[in-house]
Amino acid sequence: MKTVAVLGTGGFGTALASVAVAAGRRARLWGRDPAHVARIARTRRNERALPGATLDASIELVADARRAVDGADLVIAAVPAQFARATLAPFRELLSPAIPVASGAKGIEIGTGLRPTEVLAATLGPRPLAILTGPSHAEEIMQGLPASLAIASADVDLARRIRDALASARLRLYVETDPIGAELAGALKNVLAIAAGVCDGLQLGDNAKAALVTRALAEMTRFGVARGARAETFAGLAGIGDLLTTSYSRHGRNRAVGERLAHGERIEAILASMTQVAEGVGTARALGEAGALRDGAMPICGEVHAILFEGKDPRRSVLDLMTRPPRDA
Repeated sequence: MKTVAVLGTGGFGTALASVAVAAGRRARLWGRDPAHVARIARTRRNERALPGATLDASIELVADARRAVDGADLVIAAVPAQFARATLAPFRELLSPAIPVASGAKGIEIGTGLRPTEVLAATLGPRPLAILTGPSHAEEIMQGLPASLAIASADVDLARRIRDALASARLRLYVETDPIGAELAGALKNVLAIAAGVCDGLQLGDNAKAALVTRALAEMTRFGVARGARAETFAGLAGIGDLLTTSYSRHGRNRAVGERLAHGERIEAILASMTQVAEGVGTARALGEAGALRDGAMPICGEVHAILFEGKDPRRSVLDLMTRPPRDA
């Protein structure tokens, strides 16, 4: 895998192009806004997504879809889950079915309930697919700070080839053979990170947040196992690793959304002020649409949905969580 095409000029896409260069690969970074792409190419900075970070001079910036994937050995789709279908549709006729695509999105599609790789298969046609997931704030990756990710696929050989193509002294990759669990963990942790932000915004303390994150992991695991995932996946990088990072880091967009909700801001105003996507908002809506929050098995996600879309007071949500009927762990 000598040439890597990254589709999407958000923070994670930009960081992954830098990862590919650090691993000795040729990297192209594609965006659908020609003016934005030209600005990044000229300044070598993506101020919209990663203020202050400088892109390696060898990364080729392209707005032409055909050029982006020409000769690529690996394509990484780093487009948010709710926009992937429309954004990536032009690539269906440009990509050979033999070219593998790795998803860098963490969400569940509104309206269909599909995971990102399922959307990729529907949009780009059948092909080898993998998932890049785990604790991976783009800000730190761009600084060259050490990170570890999971590369998950039903095709173990493909996962190993992607691992070997992207690994470097700054990034360690672990092969994961449970793509369903890895993908669901990445989606759900964003919803649960909103709850962690509410906890911060209400200043509920360390004890409350530790309990919240622990029960969030239980919620993620129950949901995933019921849909064919393996419980142990949620104890790894894709699960607890990513949940911890996004729940505690100052870089966590979903955590920041929750904190602002706790301070009384409306979700519409919060989203309008953001330059990047908080995937947990769309995923919470998708969970509600799919009926996943009806039986009480996901109480934290259910309260996040109520705060986001039903106008529920975050303080009331905390009270309702604390006074639910008791249950065994």
